[in-house]
Amino acid sequence: MSAYKNLSIRQKQIVWAWLFLAIPVLFYVVIRFYPTGTAFVISFQEWNLLGKRTWTGLENYEKLWNDPVFWKVFRNTFAYLLLGTPVSLVISFVIAYHLDKTRFLHGFLRMLYFLPFMTSAVAMAWVWRWFYQPVPIGLFNNMLASIGIPQIEFLNSTTNALPSILAPAIWAGLGFQVIIFMAGLRAIPVSYYEAAKIDGVGWWTVLTRITLPLLKPTIVFIVVFSSIGFLRIFDHVFNMTTNNPGGPLNSTKPLVLMIYETAFSSFDMGYAAAQTVVLFLILLVVSLLQLWILKGDNT
Repeated sequence: MSAYKNLSIRQKQIVWAWLFLAIPVLFYVVIRFYPTGTAFVISFQEWNLLGKRTWTGLENYEKLWNDPVFWKVFRNTFAYLLLGTPVSLVISFVIAYHLDKTRFLHGFLRMLYFLPFMTSAVAMAWVWRWFYQPVPIGLFNNMLASIGIPQIEFLNSTTNALPSILAPAIWAGLGFQVIIFMAGLRAIPVSYYEAAKIDGVGWWTVLTRITLPLLKPTIVFIVVFSSIGFLRIFDHVFNMTTNNPGGPLNSTKPLVLMIYETAFSSFDMGYAAAQTVVLFLILLVVSLLQLWILKGDNT
């Protein structure tokens, strides 16, 4: 206690700051760091959840490298990322850009766009699964049949299944991205637009020289946030292909679903942990890329 009294005001502030931070820091270490470290350790072991763990060295990673299913799943995961991120970014920006200029029923329209983000992913997946069913059940195929177009195998085609699952995943996340874009748009000073209007600058120049450059931090955040979401996609795939998870022929299976099946269907925890480490490294690279872009933006 006497040592505390001898501290300066600045040192006392630091002590109290660390006291308040101790519980959340400890919680974060227990919830995040410990499981992550355990996953790294298990990735070098063989374990079926019941027996003893035995060290196997790099055997799980060698198995992963030689597993054609893993490389198929790896390509699927990046297909979700490379297709979903730019499409969702463009659509959400267009909606936010025009919604920001709309005054009639603005709050109601914003609520409608945000509602899917608040809805259970499981419920949405099953509704969209019903939409994709063949005639006479599926909504989309009934609409196509009514105008004389042959029905489409949405979820039973190795070509159509992944885009069919990606569509509701994009739709579900649009509301959040629209809200973030609108916040970014409203943070841009109105004086910039007034000066451009006085100078007679066209809308395209205003968009490309004022709006988009000043939205760069917002765009970076949305890109990274949505990228992580698409890399970790699971609910939509699992529930829309529940009879054949990740099918047909693994054409829609992402890495998270493969980890789930390896761990809780095959009970091969070591192999599942190796897959988890790969996913962790991918997410780490994306996060470091975000920090690098933000650092470049602030210099």
